[in-house]
Amino acid sequence: MQQADNITYEPDDASPLWPTFVVGFQGVLLALAPGVAVMILFTQASGLDERYLSWSVFVAVAISGLTTAIQALRFGRLGGGHLLISSASPSYAAVAILAVESAGPELMASLIVVASVLQFAIAWWMPLLRRIITPMVTGVMMMLIGISVMPIAVGRLASVPEDAPPYAGLVVGAVTLAVIAVVGLRARGPLRLWGPLISIVVGSAVAAAFGLYDPRPVLNVPWVGLPELAAPGFDLSFGPEFWALLPMFALVAIANAVKAAGSSLVVQRASRNEPRVTDYRLVQGTVNSNTLGTLLSGLAGVIPVGTNDANTVTLSRFTGVATRRVGYAVGVMLLALIFLPKVMTFLITIPSVALSAYLLFIMGMVFVEAMRTIFQDGLEPRKSLVVATSMTVGIGFIAGNPAAGLLGGAWELLLSNGMMVGALVAVFLIIFVEITNPRRRKLEVELNVHSLPRLDAFLAQIAERAGWDEAASNRLRFVGEEALNSLLGDDPDQAERRLVVSARPSGAEVELEFLSALPEVNIEDQMAYMGEQGDALEERQVSLRLLRHFASSVHHRKYHGIDVVTVEVLR
Repeated sequence: MQQADNITYEPDDASPLWPTFVVGFQGVLLALAPGVAVMILFTQASGLDERYLSWSVFVAVAISGLTTAIQALRFGRLGGGHLLISSASPSYAAVAILAVESAGPELMASLIVVASVLQFAIAWWMPLLRRIITPMVTGVMMMLIGISVMPIAVGRLASVPEDAPPYAGLVVGAVTLAVIAVVGLRARGPLRLWGPLISIVVGSAVAAAFGLYDPRPVLNVPWVGLPELAAPGFDLSFGPEFWALLPMFALVAIANAVKAAGSSLVVQRASRNEPRVTDYRLVQGTVNSNTLGTLLSGLAGVIPVGTNDANTVTLSRFTGVATRRVGYAVGVMLLALIFLPKVMTFLITIPSVALSAYLLFIMGMVFVEAMRTIFQDGLEPRKSLVVATSMTVGIGFIAGNPAAGLLGGAWELLLSNGMMVGALVAVFLIIFVEITNPRRRKLEVELNVHSLPRLDAFLAQIAERAGWDEAASNRLRFVGEEALNSLLGDDPDQAERRLVVSARPSGAEVELEFLSALPEVNIEDQMAYMGEQGDALEERQVSLRLLRHFASSVHHRKYHGIDVVTVEVLR
């Protein structure tokens, strides 16, 4: 994602009422198109009735509005402090359909509620899980989710009434995808934002020409009102289907949480004209807000909402408005829509063949976003092997389950999901790499200047065991000293704070990691600031300049309650 260069109103700016309303209205349309498509396709694929469909779209729009507004907050551990549109997530579609087919929507609702607890735990333990739940693992999960959902959408293209031509679904799908492609490739400026909506309108018009659209339900409902309550309730029997599907929902929950974290990273970068280091406290707030939407969705018995960073960034870049006020406006307008049955019914009656084609487009974008996530993490040979192996196994199990008939019962249901198997392979391989890497050596000291001799002796021992010469050893010790001085900042006596230093030598490189509760300042921000200030030095900046010079890389992640500073030193 390229850095935004035309943002007029940044997240904390107070934008005027009119541009806030106009951009908010566009955000509403961007939230409705994918959200409604996912809900309709899920309802039809799982065989649920029209009453549930009306309820699910109503709840999805309401929770999307509430979550979008909460994402704009900065309230403790809740809210990401940025404009981030939410809509019904396709990530849960495949496993949700499997749950409904196995034991009904009650089981699905129970599993989603349990999955939300796991997502909250991921946000809380994000610093501890950073080596296992990596961008590479998340990318693999997202690609397999996309591959799992695509056959469902393709299957719906052939599902047309008996009195319609058999090729009608394929024609409508082709036209819908063609419009998306033409608008996306050739349109300029804000017109590109309307591509999905234009494609659905054109696709619906073609479907109507084939007799696939009936406007009468829209005419027969009032303008103002609420739908009939149709929450399915919960399955609390905890039978074999629950335990077989729980790992699948857990993995999708992990992927959804990490996707929300990635959305926060992207939006933080793209919402400002001047680059800033990512604030991982806001990332945790984004994950918590997204998880709240998952919990509410489970309680209502519908597919959870998820973050939509691609549409959000596109909206902000084309309009120049990235203020949090737009998030509040989108939330209010979406919540207002739920009281307009005629509008909601119009959304529900959009022909499924047009929505199926649009869902294919969404899954393609999910696949591309997954590849971008993997490439951001770097694809050195070992990571390439992990991706190749997990994707091969996952796609193989999606194409045909080789374990069918071997185990039976819950285990066969568990292994019948290719996304589940492929993701597990990726996680196990990452754990294997972490375990077989050189062991990390740790030192725990007080965060103050008096701990420097112990740190120096610790790093000297690390260099000696790694076989480094005196010059390389001195450089490693020097980097450790300057890192400690940088963490101390203007307060060299912080006896109440603890500092955990871990070191892992690997060939010609040593990775140092400093964990502590640190002041508000971010070391990477300080180093970037100094790069713009010429040669004028303040005493407290000397350590940062030396650290930047002698270390090959410095990364600082600020979480709630803990900071992680990673420094790499080459021999």
